[in-house]
Amino acid sequence: MRFFFIILLFPISSVYAQERTSDALTLHRAQKALTAVIVHDIFSPPVASRIYAYANIAAYEVLVKEHKGYHSLQGQVKTFPAIPNSAAKIYAPLAAVQAFLLTGKSLVFSEKMLEDSATQVLDRFKRLRLSPQVYNASLRYGKQVADSVMKWASKDKYRETRSLRRYNYSKQEGKWMPTPPSYMAAVEPYWNRIRPMLLDSCTQFRAVVPPTFSTDKKSAFYAEALEVYTSTKQLTAGQKAIASFWDCNPFAVTTEGHLNFAAKKISPGGHWMSIAAVACQTQQADIMKSAAVYTLTAIALFDGFIICWDEKYRSNVIRPETFINKYMDEDWRPLLQTPPFPEYSSGHSVVSTAAATVLTECFGNNFEYEDDTEVEFGLPVKHFTSFKQACDEAAISRLYGGIHYRSAIEQGQVQGSNLGKWIIKRIKLM
Repeated sequence: MRFFFIILLFPISSVYAQERTSDALTLHRAQKALTAVIVHDIFSPPVASRIYAYANIAAYEVLVKEHKGYHSLQGQVKTFPAIPNSAAKIYAPLAAVQAFLLTGKSLVFSEKMLEDSATQVLDRFKRLRLSPQVYNASLRYGKQVADSVMKWASKDKYRETRSLRRYNYSKQEGKWMPTPPSYMAAVEPYWNRIRPMLLDSCTQFRAVVPPTFSTDKKSAFYAEALEVYTSTKQLTAGQKAIASFWDCNPFAVTTEGHLNFAAKKISPGGHWMSIAAVACQTQQADIMKSAAVYTLTAIALFDGFIICWDEKYRSNVIRPETFINKYMDEDWRPLLQTPPFPEYSSGHSVVSTAAATVLTECFGNNFEYEDDTEVEFGLPVKHFTSFKQACDEAAISRLYGGIHYRSAIEQGQVQGSNLGKWIIKRIKLM
């Protein structure tokens, strides 16, 4: 009888393990569906980070109620409300994915597109033989949590920044001006007014003052511009590949004759959310850990864009393309298209380093993974031996691409590292 009992137990535990993995995969599919809509709607990197943050917080707060050892954001994230318990029996993974999708739907333009994806994502739960009562109660609770999170989100001053006056460019020499080919208007000049998640203020990790603008060939500023100019003229094939892999410019415009059209790409934040997904799947993390990893990464991105954008519109540094065309070579063009906002500090450097810091805390220093984020955009899979290797490569890619000076890259990484360490110190999810 004992021998029979042991054999019977093995398939039950195996099925349970498979179910846990499937729950996590469903959350990963929901994440990918949201990213697809973010790319389609061409959200700016800061706005994309906001969408990821609230959607993932909603999913996490559903799951945390049924997982001991994990901690709610209530009391850890500023002003975050207590989320009520469900009054009925639910299947938490279903409620969590529902909360994620409904929150995401509230924050994007193409609601129908996400609805169609949600139908496919949620279809898996219909095959679990949940009772109609549990299934419907789970959907209702997911909506309840999404509504609570969105009520909190509505007070982060995002809506107020939509109606502020148009940004006026400074005519002072050395300040940022729109760049070719489309000369787009300044993106999110008031993002420093958005309520942070964990920061004391948008200036908490303020970068050092950038080199003073100068056209003197002996000046530090001119030397940095010259480095961009000379480096881009002698890039290796490997350096060009690095620049392309980390381009992540949702504003990229392709020009053919008199026609301009967008080449839609994933945002920097979207790339790091994808890396979080790859890491979770590589480790076969269950849905609870996956939700915690997504949430930590999204918070790092959200606060990272706040401190970076605060610095960008304070220092308001001229882009290499503008400086080099005016003072060095009017025919020079960067390898990557210059994004439509000031240069200092480097946003990719800030958020990549912040995200890499929290992911390292979750998975360790020498976590190897295959980053397939860019495959759907025509680029190959890249192997990384650590998140730090990835963020360092993402940062230096901005020099190879000709869109940032070295000081913006280095100080951006300092900001990102300080922020990541602050998040690890201030918040405990697992």
